[in-house]
Amino acid sequence: MQSSFDRLITEGLSASRANQTQAALACFTQASQEQPQSGLPHFLIGTEYAQAGLVQEAELAFANAVLLSPNMSIARYQLGLLQFSSDRLAMALVTWQPLLALPEDDPLRQFVLGFSALGQEALDAAIVCFQKGMALNQSNPPMNRDIELVLAQIARLRGEAPPLAPSSRAAGAPAESEDQMHVLLANYQPGGNPH
Repeated sequence: MQSSFDRLITEGLSASRANQTQAALACFTQASQEQPQSGLPHFLIGTEYAQAGLVQEAELAFANAVLLSPNMSIARYQLGLLQFSSDRLAMALVTWQPLLALPEDDPLRQFVLGFSALGQEALDAAIVCFQKGMALNQSNPPMNRDIELVLAQIARLRGEAPPLAPSSRAAGAPAESEDQMHVLLANYQPGGNPH
């Protein structure tokens, strides 16, 4: 028999897949009250807020997930991404620090190394890490699509043609338009802070 917590998580995920954000948030919030020691509902709340463009709310929810479940690597990664995207590289690096202890073949470790190199304007090193992470990441295709967008933006910043995005093309997804560009590098300019 499924527990009340598991039922709420399942219902929230179903609502999320149906783009019913408020229903999903209600389920995840209730799940967090059922098991206040679990970081999972907070992570899922953060995901909903991030998809809705509510960055501050998403950051708070991801931070709660990391506080409650420090070993939830994906929550830590997402929290760091939000910090990185809001021009707080030092804070992102502190958040990501435990991910650098992951095995060499963990894609999150490679992505964090890539963003760290990007923050130091070491674009070639960032590209290598991002590509290595994408090759290692077989379980989370949306994460690879985000990194493909980052690589495309790096290419544009260098005045190069954006690389083909094999994972999204293979899945039959349409090419991303400029206004759909992931927030991470939208304002990044080499030699200066994002504006």
